[in-house]
Amino acid sequence: MVKAYDVPTDLLISELSNMLKEEEIQFPKWVNFVKTSSHKQRPPNDPNWWYIRCASILRKIYLYGPISIDDLRRIYGGNRSIRYSISHHKDAGGSIIRNIVHNLEKLGYVKKTERGRIISGSGMKKLDRLSASILNRLCTVNPLLKIYAK
Repeated sequence: MVKAYDVPTDLLISELSNMLKEEEIQFPKWVNFVKTSSHKQRPPNDPNWWYIRCASILRKIYLYGPISIDDLRRIYGGNRSIRYSISHHKDAGGSIIRNIVHNLEKLGYVKKTERGRIISGSGMKKLDRLSASILNRLCTVNPLLKIYAK
């Protein structure tokens, strides 16, 4: 069985973002005007950044099990330099992550538990099938990868 661990991350996230775009995930009106974190200088240049972030968060929930919004904020945060002193870590914006997680819950891909969010059965099935199709395409390019596609 092919899992999300077995395929390259960039291919999985790009394919998953295209699939989520077709499912019409709702996004707020302010998406085009916000930065993703306080350590960033500008908003994202890619017009489809919302779907890419949705796919990335769904993958993180799949990999790291029960995970909270604060944990996701810490993961997507970064270092911000403060003038000439040492840089300090700043968490990402919570509203973006919260809206994405709520949308993924409405689609049925994520479930809320006492310890945090976990991936549901349908979300796991979607990621596993997508991973299997990506690995099968990679096997046509490189036949040595067939040992992983079982």
